[in-house]
Amino acid sequence: MQGAGGAGALQDRYIVVMKDGSAASSETLAGKVGGKVDTRYDSTVRGFSGRMSAQAARRLAADPAVAYVEQDRVVTVEATQTGATWGLDRIDQQALPLNGSYTYGPASNVTAYIIDTGIRMTHSEFGGRARSGYDFVDNDADASDCQGHGTHVAGTVGGATYGVAKDVKLVGVRVLDCKGSGSYSQIIAGVDWVTKNAVKPAVANMSLGGSAGTALDNAVKKSIAAGITYAVAGGNDSANACGKSPARLPEAITVGATDSKDTRASFSNFGSCLDLFAPGVNILSSANSSNTGTQKMSGTSMATPHVAGAAALYLAAHPAATPAQVRDALVNGAIDGAVKSAGSGSPNKLLYTASFLDTTPSNPTTPTTPTTPVTPAPACNTATNGTDVAIADRATVSSKVVVANCPGTASKTATVKVAVKHTDRGDLRLDLIAPDGSGYRLKSSTSGDDVADLNATYTVDLSAEARNGTWTLQVKDVFAGDTGTLDSWTLTL
Repeated sequence: MQGAGGAGALQDRYIVVMKDGSAASSETLAGKVGGKVDTRYDSTVRGFSGRMSAQAARRLAADPAVAYVEQDRVVTVEATQTGATWGLDRIDQQALPLNGSYTYGPASNVTAYIIDTGIRMTHSEFGGRARSGYDFVDNDADASDCQGHGTHVAGTVGGATYGVAKDVKLVGVRVLDCKGSGSYSQIIAGVDWVTKNAVKPAVANMSLGGSAGTALDNAVKKSIAAGITYAVAGGNDSANACGKSPARLPEAITVGATDSKDTRASFSNFGSCLDLFAPGVNILSSANSSNTGTQKMSGTSMATPHVAGAAALYLAAHPAATPAQVRDALVNGAIDGAVKSAGSGSPNKLLYTASFLDTTPSNPTTPTTPTTPVTPAPACNTATNGTDVAIADRATVSSKVVVANCPGTASKTATVKVAVKHTDRGDLRLDLIAPDGSGYRLKSSTSGDDVADLNATYTVDLSAEARNGTWTLQVKDVFAGDTGTLDSWTLTL
């Protein structure tokens, strides 16, 4: 018998998990002790939630077909209502101050499951991309939101204005009621449903939590093992997240909250069970009050969907990635040392989507490191810059060439020849920036490609660009731990 009594315990309500290989049915087991089955689980933990006396629960826990019985508990949203969205602006840049922009990639091939209070499906932020999964509060197929928390979370994951992954598909799985409260048994049912019905690649957002619970942890763990990436809230108790479920689960991506000054939010939990931090204070997103409503909220509930959205962006570019690979990409790509007062035992890592984003920058920002001297092109359609540029760890550098007196447009088969000395070429992301500011991705960073040095020629369709002007090669060292030098590059138009 586990988790009997204590804060949040629901009288005469229990979760029964059967042993592997047991042939007993839920109804048979419950009937032995005069209990009643509420919900059966078969895709994560195998068992059921039901109603019975404490004495009956203890008897059932001793049954040879039962692995354990756990008292059901109340779970609440991990948010605080408060009174433009800076969060998106923060997650795509290395350091403050904010630059007023957010660069993102496509995610239309990914589905995000919002396990929460439901979603206002008709909100303009979702553009028809949101649908109901199932409602485990009313036990029907309409997962509409009567509380607001889930709609806000969904807006941060995938809203057109406020979302990290702006074209991701959204599915509401309602496990919390109009007061933002629910039970472990309802949440396990939601996780079980997602596991059974997920369209992959998939990410699930759980901006909720409660005291430690084995059954809930096991359900989420098995759902992750089935190939679904989970982002979960670290909790709002200003305490160690290792005392919360599902926050303590190592297989999930557990998220703490920061404010706009990169300081851990006063309410945010901390500790070794966190994986990283994300913006979670005064986050503007969609509201359930109307189809155009907005509101600001704070909490690790608001930080978590930033990470879920980032996971969706990563999965869009790497649809075969496992949940562990997604977690590692986000954690390893996070900004080290940025969080002030991160808390005892916390990993000092802040979400950074640009570390893995496979998009061409539409509005490249001016590099923070010095650029190399401009070298005039030696011939009309060919330009070379051979001046060495040091590439510091996780820095962005640029090198320029000028093309002049070369009328007309560039070729559909233009080439960029690059020579870089680097201890891990997989760290490198290369972009060619045209004179009009258009960006062309030459190479994305690749985790695991740990071969030294890069000597390559890239063919690019530049037929939409005029030849004349200043062309820029931008090199970014995405992952921590390695450095190098841009030796030279040649542009042939």
